[in-house]
Amino acid sequence: MNIELFRLMRPHQWVKNIFVLTGLLFGHAWHSPLLILQAIITFVAFCLVSSTVYVINDIVDIEQDKNHPTKRNRPLPSGKIQINTAAIFAGILGATGLLLAAMASYKVVIILLIYGVMNVAYSLKLKHIVILDVFIIATGFMLRILAGTLGLGIPPSQWLLLCGLMVTLFLGFSKRRAEIIALSDDKSAHRKVLEDYSPVLLDKMIVVTAAGLIMSYSLYTMNPETIRIHGTANLVYTVPFVIYGVFRYIFLLHHQSSGGDPSKDLVRDPHMLTVLLLWLITTIALIAR
Repeated sequence: MNIELFRLMRPHQWVKNIFVLTGLLFGHAWHSPLLILQAIITFVAFCLVSSTVYVINDIVDIEQDKNHPTKRNRPLPSGKIQINTAAIFAGILGATGLLLAAMASYKVVIILLIYGVMNVAYSLKLKHIVILDVFIIATGFMLRILAGTLGLGIPPSQWLLLCGLMVTLFLGFSKRRAEIIALSDDKSAHRKVLEDYSPVLLDKMIVVTAAGLIMSYSLYTMNPETIRIHGTANLVYTVPFVIYGVFRYIFLLHHQSSGGDPSKDLVRDPHMLTVLLLWLITTIALIAR
């Protein structure tokens, strides 16, 4: 594959699709080889369809991206890939993703179609509507969770969905704040909706969603139904990892000009990567049985 086509897919963003696998972990479905296979297929399908959305978004935003300090180096705005080539490539990626999804279940196909239509609408219009733009991004993550639970026949936890909503809103508003700081006076030229945001407004929304994330996860670990399902009341001891991760991310947002791309920030910052691994290892150790 042409390296520029590969870059056009934004493979570093595929880490977001790990949300698809939450059903395996919190639904105790790792004992089923069939469910594991279906979850992996769903993960790959989401990677391909999400890449399709990124390509479409790059086509729509090509003129604005040419004026962006970093996005102008992407394959389309830099001229390394032509629009017609990108459009054909997007069609191939989307069709392949849906065919793979059909191998998992028809529910996964429906969820992916909703995800695709919603994101095309986002690229064309909805990304210009303040606050709704971030909720659309958060909904994309919720659909990932639903694909890995409801789509595979694993009952989704309401607490899991609430925690997922809080963490994605937190990351979404953090991303908008990072964009405002990075683009400075040229923010509206790149993304019109940034005219309606300000660092002060976004700081308030970040605080609310960060508090909601910490509280919802904490209550989830202590919920009687959670304790019954996982057979342990010790998940509460994973809460400090979540609190540290949230505080570290806010620190990066304010002091190291990070937050614009959560996928890259997670890999680049050793503190974030370490706390995520510790949370995952501890969680698996507590609920595996």
